[in-house]
Order: sequence, then C-alpha cells, then structure tokens
Amino acid sequence: MFRRMILSLVFFLGIVPSMARESRGHISVVLLGATGDLAKKYLWQGLFQLYLDEVSNGHTFTFHGAATADLEKGRRLMYGHLKNLACPLDVPPDRCAMLKDQFLRLTEYRQLKTEEDYASLNREIRTVLDQEDLEEVGRIFYFSVPPFAYGEIARHINSSCRPPTGAWLRVVLEKPFGQDLQSAQQLAEELKTFFKEEEVYRVDHYLGKQTVAHILPFRDQNRKHLDPIWNRHHVERVEIVLKETVDVKNRTSFYEEYGVIRDVLQNHLTEVLMLLTMELPANVSNSEDVLRHKLQTFASLQGLERSSIVLGQYEAYNSHVREELQKGQDYFSRTPTFAGVLVHLDNLRWEGVPFILTSGKVLDERVGYVRVLFKNRAYCTQHETTWDAKESQCKPKQLIFYIGHGELNSPAILVSRNLFKPTMPQGTWKELLDRPQLRLFGHSISDYYAYVPVADLDAYAVLISHIYHGKKESFVTTENLLAAWGFWNRLLTNWVNEVPRVYPGGQENGHLLDFEIIGGEVSFVMKETLEVMDAKNGQTPDQYKTIQSRFRQSRLITAWSEELIAHLAADIEKVAISTVSRSGSFHVALSGGSSPLALFKQLVLHHYGFPWRHTHLWLVDERCVPLDDPESNFGNLYEHLIRHVRVPYFNVHPMPVHLNRRLCVEEDKGPELYANEIGALVANASFDLVLLGLGADGHTASLFPHSSVGLEGNQEVIFTESPVKPHQRMTFALPFINKARRVWVLVMGKGKHDIVTVVSRAGNEPKKWPISGVNPTSGQIAWYVDYEALLG
Repeated sequence: MFRRMILSLVFFLGIVPSMARESRGHISVVLLGATGDLAKKYLWQGLFQLYLDEVSNGHTFTFHGAATADLEKGRRLMYGHLKNLACPLDVPPDRCAMLKDQFLRLTEYRQLKTEEDYASLNREIRTVLDQEDLEEVGRIFYFSVPPFAYGEIARHINSSCRPPTGAWLRVVLEKPFGQDLQSAQQLAEELKTFFKEEEVYRVDHYLGKQTVAHILPFRDQNRKHLDPIWNRHHVERVEIVLKETVDVKNRTSFYEEYGVIRDVLQNHLTEVLMLLTMELPANVSNSEDVLRHKLQTFASLQGLERSSIVLGQYEAYNSHVREELQKGQDYFSRTPTFAGVLVHLDNLRWEGVPFILTSGKVLDERVGYVRVLFKNRAYCTQHETTWDAKESQCKPKQLIFYIGHGELNSPAILVSRNLFKPTMPQGTWKELLDRPQLRLFGHSISDYYAYVPVADLDAYAVLISHIYHGKKESFVTTENLLAAWGFWNRLLTNWVNEVPRVYPGGQENGHLLDFEIIGGEVSFVMKETLEVMDAKNGQTPDQYKTIQSRFRQSRLITAWSEELIAHLAADIEKVAISTVSRSGSFHVALSGGSSPLALFKQLVLHHYGFPWRHTHLWLVDERCVPLDDPESNFGNLYEHLIRHVRVPYFNVHPMPVHLNRRLCVEEDKGPELYANEIGALVANASFDLVLLGLGADGHTASLFPHSSVGLEGNQEVIFTESPVKPHQRMTFALPFINKARRVWVLVMGKGKHDIVTVVSRAGNEPKKWPISGVNPTSGQIAWYVDYEALLG
C-alpha cells in the first residue's frame, strides 16, 4: 500500500518514470519537539523543502512528528503548524497545493515518552518497509528539545530505534551545547555512550545562512586574488557583527543563564571567525579536511584577557527579569546583553590583526555582517571626478559578507572595485544592479562589485539538506565544540559577571557603546560613564541598584568615593594636557569646602604628569577670613595641593578678601580687582574648567538660596552673605560661572543624598536651588557624584 502510494505520487507529480521505477531507498525522519516553536517557525518548512528537492531523485520519505503530548493534542498542534507550509515562488498555486497534500499524507504524529514508544516506532517502520518491499537507507532524528532531555532520548534511540545494519543514523542536536567547557564535556561524554561521532550533527543555524555558507567557496573560487592579500601585511582589521533591535522579554530565564556571549559569540560569531581565518584545504568540499583545518585554527587563538572585552546591559533588562522571574525590586543582574570582544590569532598569517566580534540586543539596527578592511597607503592629490572615482585607489578597500537585514535587507557579498572583480557561481548568485541610491558603510553601492543570491534560502532548509547529504562540514563536531568552549571559558569564568555598562537602547544609545582598540586592549570610548553600582564590603547582589547614565540631562560619572576622586583627577589632568597643547595655558577655578580636599591630595599624585608649569589656579569662592585662617579656602588649597606641586608663584591667584588690613570691605573693591585680573589673564574671561560643589541646601560656590545678588545680571565676582559663619563671602556670580568652557560638579557623602534627589528632579530654579541654574553656554557640564550621595 505504502509503496504503491509513493510510486503513484511520483508519476502524479510528473517525475521522470525511469527514476520512479526503482526506488533508491527509504528515509524516515523523526522530528522530536514537533509541536514546539522552532518546529513551527523553521523545521517543518525545512523538511517540506527537503521533500520537494529530493522526491524526484528516487528516494521515498516518511515524516514522524513526535512530542510528549497525547495523540489528540499533539496531532492538533502539529497539523496546525503544517498549515503554514509554503512553496517556492516559482511553484504554481495548484501544484503547491498538491505537494502540500502529499507531504501531509506522508506525515504522522507520535507520542514518544517511554522506551516502549521508541520500540513501537521502530517496529512500525520495519513492518511497513517489509510489506512494501522498500530498503531503508537511513533515519534522521532531529532533537528540537531542551538539552536536559538529550540523554534519555539518546538512550531510547540507541536501545530501541536504531536502523538496521547497512542504514545510516543521523542525530541532529540544537544549541545550546552546554553552558561552559565542563558542562559541554559532560554532555558530549553522555552522547558518546550512545552515538558515534559521525552520527551526531550539531546545528549552528548561522552556518546555513547563504552568505556564511559561501565564505569558504568564495575564498576557494577567488584564490588568485585573495592569496596575496589575505594576511597581516594587507588586512587592517576584521569586524564580525550581529546587532539586534529586540529585547529578551519572555526569554529572560534563558538569558539569565547564558547571556550574549554564550548565546551568540561562543557559537555563531566564532564559527564565522573560523571560516575567515582557517587555512583553505585543497578541496573545500572534503568535510574531513575542512573540519581538520578549522580545528587547527582554534589552536592558534590567543587567550582572552579582561582587557579583551567590553560589556553592556540594556536599561530595561532588570525590570524584565524581576517581572518574569519574580525577583524583588532590589534584584540586580550582571548578565550582559551586549559584548564587544577583541580576538587575535598567533600565527604567521594573522599575527597582529584585530578581529572584532560584536553583538547585542536593543541596538540601533538589526543587521549581521563580516567586514574585512584592507590597508590602503594610497593618497590621491588630484580631485576625483565622478567618471573615474569608482575604482580610485584612495577609497577604502573592503570585502563584505553581508549576512542579512540592515539597509540592504538581503544576503550579499560586496567587494570594493579597487580590490578585484570576484568570481561568483553562475545560477545561484547574481550582480546587484537595481539599487544605485543605496549606501553601505558610508559609500555608494556603485563603489562595490555587489552580488546577491538568485533565490533566498532559509538557513534551516539549507542545513536539513546538508544533514540528508551528510555534509558534516556545516555542523559542529565534538572536537570543535570543546575547542570553542575552551577558548571562551576563561573569560566566562573570570570576567563575564563584571558590572556591565547600562545603555538605554535603540537610537538613544548614541556613542555610549562605542569602543576603541589601543595597545592591544579594548575599552569604551566614553570612559567617564559608569552607570552601575558595584559591590562593596561583601554586599550581596540584591543590594545592587541600577543608576541612570544621565543626571539633569547631563553626563553622570559615579563610583565609590575613592574611585570617583581618582577618576576626576585623571579627567582634570587629561583636560589640562589637551588645553595646554592647544592654547599654552590651563585656567581652572576651584571651589572651597571639604569635598575637594581629597581631590587636591589625588592631584598631588599626578605631580609629574600634570602640566603644572602652565596651569593657573583660581578660586570660585572664598570666606572673608585671613588666608592663613583654618576656614580659608585658599589655605586648604595651599596646604593640600600648592605646596606639594611645582606650580609657578605667579600662576596662583587667591581671592583678594584681605585688603588694607581689613576683610571684604566694599570700598576696597576686591571683587572688581579679581574680575580685572581674570579679564587680563583668562581669554574671554572664560575658564577652561570650573569645579563646583553642592551644599545640603542647594547652594553652590557661595551662592545661596533666595540670595538677592549673584544669580543674575552682569557682575562677575561679588560679595555675598552665608546663613552660617563666617557669613561674608566673595564668589563668582552664576552668569559668570556659566561662561566657562566646562563646569564639573563634585558631590560626595550620604549627607548630600536628599539634596541630590531634589536637584535631580528640579527644573531651572536658581532662587530655590542655585545649583539648578548652572548651565554653561558651552553645554559642557558633568556631575561627579559618589554612590553614597546618589543612592543614600
């Protein structure tokens, strides 16, 4: 009956009779997890495509959908998935309907839970084939189930459902293949007791994507062009990127266990790295040679260090975790959702070439690509005209394997016209000629030889076809799996749980996740942004809190007090050096109070690197006391900084509060004298940096709430009254502070938490809170706030 049905289908579908007269054998496909999401989205469609591709070649098929659900429920779910099968675009609708109908007739649902269930399936397959006089060629078991179920299913297949002698068995496994090196080894050892290595096909669906699958063939077909330049002498860097716009909502249980490195980098991007860097075998169609060369490349990877990686986490991640995993409001996860990793290889071909692997969730675009940038020493003196610019040697030279999505929204291979015209296979790839306005990586598409697939093929359909044909090079062997885990294991063990940088998501990320390579190390460009509170004194994770990366719509730098002061001192030194190199001198105005004292001591440690000889020290405010009085701001500045560093005497500018043997008398015109001195020495009376503090009542400098002077107007330096002794002060006026090129505000201590909370929500109300009126015309304001002040 079964054989007559198969043969009648072959004739009915118009297949060549000579092929139908004698079947080349029968294949049974068992899809475990047939009612699941992966089966619904990809696997059933891939199996249907296999049937369409191979039924005309003389093989016959049956498809068994299996799950643990009972027959009624399982059939309902599985056949609901099968309703969505689609034919290629070139198949007419009526023919497509017939093909789908025949595929459904060859497909049945089975409940597989016990060893007897597997034994029953085995008996049925053999009975039907014996009755229909068909020879069994092989069986495919596709494990679309969680890894914890692999062991039991493997034992049942091995003991009760293997094909007869002479037929092959192919067992297909979906990632994750372990969580680290140890768990991957344990899983591999368990499977090894039931299956031979040649029977196991570990799926990394990225290897089925058309562009990724063509990397090795492309390198092989273009050897004459690539061999001379595929090395450290010509390649500047290589970028391997997978960016996503979606979050991990409804997947947080998985993501808390795996994170972005285990989810994407350890498998997808590492496999692509191998395809790019492995030595080409003489025959890229030989699976054993390809896998052996790939394994050799793993051995040349340099070990990862903490300086090899930057980590991030999108802002809403913790709220998703708390909601879905029922965690408390103070729960904080360190799981990274973004990673940028710098990889080097220690071999003659690639020594010194940076390979940059990047992936993340909630980024600005969805795109995947490999970008090989070649060194370019050409400089064109002549202005390039449009007719000869395409192949100009001055343009960037790059080879791009565009995996999908993004602006191009299609798999593609692009080669700069000033590199070479590639050889591409006829019939499967075609030149892209119909999108002249498109720009990629800052250049017109016309600057590239661009090729796209003739037909878009789903990655799973490609891989299922390769399983059927036994193409092991498209899958992850045990040796390669353990080599990959071995490479990533040190990083995952030691550093993946460090505090990640918080980013808002999408376009709002701005340059927050930009990173740079300096001296073989990778770090964020915006080093001053530290958004997440770290542990201290053995605190447990539920005491962590996430901190916004902005404060009053301006930059926020936060850390424990000692780290914050070190950070601030380093930033001041950096600004001083760059300002002196540009203009010859650095003018900084410093506030009084207790907070800056620790900073002064830290700046002393920068004695030899800091350009003290070209630095002018000014005061933002001063108490009306003698300069040697313990209350004097200048006295503290002298005691803790000036006397320890080699700043020239004439570069020190105390406020003239003590004139004519009296303190802060209007007739002595001290504020005018100081303003005139500033005007004579400071260009445009605009300081390079003004450092302020914050009082518990919202005052800054010596500008106090409800003051009648200093909050507006044209005055630069004024006398003011403090509500606490000593009452009289001299201070910069608020409009004068706002003339500075940069204003930084330092706030430390638990006692400042309440005012920090108020100010974080306040508008521009300097009468109530003078600090809220600090808004330099340059826009360069930053808040250095320690954890105690920020979080209480």
